[in-house]
Amino acid sequence: MRLNRSVTAVAAVGVLLLATACGSSDSSDPASATGLNPPDLKAQSKLGKSEGQVNLIAWAGYVEDGSNDPKVDWVSDFEKQTGCKVNSKTAASSDEMVKLMKTGDYDAVSASGDASLRLIASGDAAPVNTGLVPNYKDVFSGLKKKDWNSVDGQMYGIPHGRGANLLMYNTEKVKPAPTSWSAVFEDASRHKGKVTAYDSPIYIADAALYLKSARPELKIKDPYALDQKQFDAAVSLLKKQNANVGEYWSDYLKEISAFKSGDSVVGTTWQVIANLTADEGAKVKAFVPDEGSTGWSDTWMLSAKAKHPNCAYRWMDWIISPKANAQVAEYFGEAPANAKACEETSVKNFCDTFHAKDEAYWKNIAFWNTPIEQCLDGRTDVKCVPYAKWVQAWTEIKG
Repeated sequence: MRLNRSVTAVAAVGVLLLATACGSSDSSDPASATGLNPPDLKAQSKLGKSEGQVNLIAWAGYVEDGSNDPKVDWVSDFEKQTGCKVNSKTAASSDEMVKLMKTGDYDAVSASGDASLRLIASGDAAPVNTGLVPNYKDVFSGLKKKDWNSVDGQMYGIPHGRGANLLMYNTEKVKPAPTSWSAVFEDASRHKGKVTAYDSPIYIADAALYLKSARPELKIKDPYALDQKQFDAAVSLLKKQNANVGEYWSDYLKEISAFKSGDSVVGTTWQVIANLTADEGAKVKAFVPDEGSTGWSDTWMLSAKAKHPNCAYRWMDWIISPKANAQVAEYFGEAPANAKACEETSVKNFCDTFHAKDEAYWKNIAFWNTPIEQCLDGRTDVKCVPYAKWVQAWTEIKG
């Protein structure tokens, strides 16, 4: 399947797009340093008049107004219908989003799971009244009231889309066909120098997910809730893997090029990258291994200091409306959040390719979350390793 954008378009947004969850963490962030104890904020009770504008922080490709590509525009109609002029800033990392939200200059942000709990715990994100977002009713149930976008049943945002981190391999070079993440961990030496891995501290969770099955004695329940022993085991595995890694990727085109040239033959990827790599002629397959996979789900979160909350609510409803959600899902390369968006995609089998409606598929995906000392798996007898320590460890892992 050819995505509804060219490699040239990918090049224009790839570096920023792939930076999701990549930056360093601020150890002063409440959710990163301690536990999740959000302040008692109240959700907006009713929708008021439009304020005339809305200021957004977003990943590249999420707020398109035709300036990057005249054919790609879901902002102009929103502005015409609501009277809310959209001002958007593209962020290059989750940490940048967190810092920008603290300024109070922005009304909403398209936060990934490794940023959302930090925003909630610090009081920078406000609880959301989903009753003020009519299209929320059509959001897939698998995206509602999850650990990364809610607290005690209270939603702190509106789901935007989701994707899985897959295992991709060269079908001519990697035989027999792998079925497990052991291909990039325990068996990585078989392809020394040609293994690739995602360049982010959150990748530690991929190692933890593998160890959950490979070393049951560690008793890992949640790859984002690791006590010191569990964390040390994941870090140790990644340090061993490092000797076999040819490249850590954070750039769309670099991974495509590496698989095309043969410099990489096995490693973690996204569905959109696998599609483009195959389109470029590389003999590859990508899938969810036996252990399951990690993944990402982005959420539009409302600033607790929003100066234009009514326009922000209108934006959150618009971006998950069937047509707009279909447009952004195809452009970015992800499964849409709204079930009705599948009827609006320009590529007929788009939602099948991205498993949009397959909730059984998503049950095997451990979506990115923010590691905090208050163990996310419910344990109270130990402290878990917070995200700031993940960042420090990632630097050591890569040497």
